[in-house]
Amino acid sequence: MTKYIAIDLGLKRIGLAYSAHKDIVTPLPSIIRKNRNQASDEVKKAIKEWEIDAVVIGIPLGGSSEDEMRRRIEHFMNLVSFDGDVFYQDEAGSSKEAEAMIKGEMKHLRDGRIDSISAMIILQRFLRTIKPQKS
Repeated sequence: MTKYIAIDLGLKRIGLAYSAHKDIVTPLPSIIRKNRNQASDEVKKAIKEWEIDAVVIGIPLGGSSEDEMRRRIEHFMNLVSFDGDVFYQDEAGSSKEAEAMIKGEMKHLRDGRIDSISAMIILQRFLRTIKPQKS
């Protein structure tokens, strides 16, 4: 079974989520971004720790910022220097959906939980689109 990590790449926080089974996606602790190198090193560490085969990155598809975001993401992933497959998944509405999921539990707490739940939603969307693989 392929092990995936999803990345919700933000300027202040990076949300992460993990899945080794199509039906189960777990949010991981998010990364507080101090600078590009520190953030990419921490993502690299998570990829190694979880023995990741493929990365799924949220991107705003179809919007005016898609090209700019794709460039930023590609640059960030070059810093991570990941050799496996990298997939893009539309992240439209994932942050709002994440906020709705934890509404009431915390009011605008910026500890990264929303970012990782957003990454979880992005990965769930991606996993719903892939075909079952024969083992």
